[in-house]
Amino acid sequence: MPTTRRNFLRTAGGGFGMLALQSLLARDELLASPAVTANPLMPHQPHFPATAERVIFLFMSGGPSHVDLFDYKPELVRLGGKPIPDSFGEFKTRRKVAKNNLLPPLRPFRQHGQSGLEVSDWLPHIAEHMDEICVLRGCHGDSVTHPESVYLMNTGSILMGRPSLGAWAAYGLGTENQNMPAFVVMPDPKGWVKGGAPAWGNGYLPSTYQGTILRGGTTPILNLNTPEGISNEQQRNTVNLINRLNRNSLPEGAEDSPLAARIAAYELAFRMQSHAHEVVDASQESPATRKLYGLDNKTTADFGTRCLLSRRMLERGVRFVQLYCGDTNGWDGHSKMDSNHSNLCAASDLPIAGLLKDLKSRGLLDSTLVIWGGEFGRMPMSEGTDGRDHNPHGFCMWMAGSGVKGGQVIGETDPVGLRAAVDKTHVHDIHATILHLMGFDHTKLTYRHNSRDERLTDVFGNVVTRVFA
Repeated sequence: MPTTRRNFLRTAGGGFGMLALQSLLARDELLASPAVTANPLMPHQPHFPATAERVIFLFMSGGPSHVDLFDYKPELVRLGGKPIPDSFGEFKTRRKVAKNNLLPPLRPFRQHGQSGLEVSDWLPHIAEHMDEICVLRGCHGDSVTHPESVYLMNTGSILMGRPSLGAWAAYGLGTENQNMPAFVVMPDPKGWVKGGAPAWGNGYLPSTYQGTILRGGTTPILNLNTPEGISNEQQRNTVNLINRLNRNSLPEGAEDSPLAARIAAYELAFRMQSHAHEVVDASQESPATRKLYGLDNKTTADFGTRCLLSRRMLERGVRFVQLYCGDTNGWDGHSKMDSNHSNLCAASDLPIAGLLKDLKSRGLLDSTLVIWGGEFGRMPMSEGTDGRDHNPHGFCMWMAGSGVKGGQVIGETDPVGLRAAVDKTHVHDIHATILHLMGFDHTKLTYRHNSRDERLTDVFGNVVTRVFA
């Protein structure tokens, strides 16, 4: 009697061949009805070939001043010390204050690279990479307050509770390494961003996709070590028992339920106990690499270590790393902005440049998207005598790597840097462009929630094709 290959695999070796086949089909999403224990972080294919296989988002918490860093305004220099002309009209500020005089840039700007892009003297190391960087100078958002603007930049909405950009990346792509999460977050050890954990939350997506936090110090991942006196076999048996009990309560077809996400989380946590120690051990790097990131200097060591860990995680299959620079106040230079930005630029400039150089030397920059930016910029006029207020009306971000056309500027603010004026780029457009580089049509990367196909960009967003054209 003839037999099929499927019947042969089912019977051969007590069915072990069939188990292998099931695993391969599940990995490639070819099973007609995925098992309820399928790993939601298995690698997925994007809508079209991606140039960015992984992302590092360098988030400058607090709002760095675009007019002092990447957006040179000769008119602001000329009008420095004078009231802002009435021709600029009314504008929204954090609080009602008198229209103070315009404050010129606090550091000189110089041209760099073959592109001749202007950069502040505050950032001499990043300035060496301007031919690889695309600066978006016409960015704008929707709120003058920190939490709302942090949520907008991270989740596409000023309201708390929506999935973050990193969660969408994890949902869309999964992870290349089943022993590590798809989305990792490294807050500043000195204080979390205003708005807190919802900035990297999963929102209405299954909890599997929320950011896994790495902290500073000797225990970057809490509860990673197996408790003293507990063997690996005991730990495995405990996880198996918990998962078996959970599966008994898991109805068929509930692969996206919170309970299924909890099962996957237990499995991932168990695997991380064996593998994450090596990933977060930067002592394995050569002295030259450690110096490249500034680990030999007290000023740059903290942020440099996190930049280095970002590269190590990307090498090991993590899809999206969000790295925060600045404590709870961070770049929020309402007063003493000279010392505020001096300290933060000194801490971050060399490590970021080292990250770009290291990624390029390892052949990773062509497939890694690096993003720099905060929740908004700063006003061109002074607040008090030596500060600047929040400015969501016009600010800068930049991108590098993974198909990004470097050495160019897209968009402009008005002559003093108050508002986005030419080729304006809303946060929704930035998100649409990031997802495009990752291989996704932002209108089709959706999740059914409350009978609506939700997406990161809601009903907005246009891809800024000049970024990669």
